[in-house]
Parts: sequence; C-alpha cells; structure tokens
Amino acid sequence: MKTLNDVNIGESAKVIKLHGEGPTKRRIMDMGITKGVEVKVVKVAPLGDPIELTVRGYQLSIRKFDAEKIEVE
Repeated sequence: MKTLNDVNIGESAKVIKLHGEGPTKRRIMDMGITKGVEVKVVKVAPLGDPIELTVRGYQLSIRKFDAEKIEVE
C-alpha cells in the first residue's frame, strides 16, 4: 500500500482511499482530500513533518500522521 508519505517532492498522486475513521477521516475530507482527487507534494519540512500539498488549486499542510492514512497510486 502506497501512502501520501511515500510520494516524493514535486510528484503528483491520485487518492485511492482514506483510511481511519470518525473525526480524523472527516477532517481529511473537509480539507478537500477525497477519493479520486489529484494531490501534489510541494515540500516537506526539514524533520519530515508537516508536508505541504497542492490540492484543488490551494496549498495545504498536513501532518505525517494524517498523510499515512491517505492511500494513493
């Protein structure tokens, strides 16, 4: 299973599935990360957390913990 953590800087990936449940999954979906959406990793903080993404035309920073719950291809 490839997650958003496995995508390199400058690469894009398509979201296949969101793992997790309840409030965590809802929060990720509220940020615009849903099944089928294209995300691009723009940069990663020096210690690896957080990760900056481009989603639906806007910049979004998410924690590594949340990125592990996003399965991509």
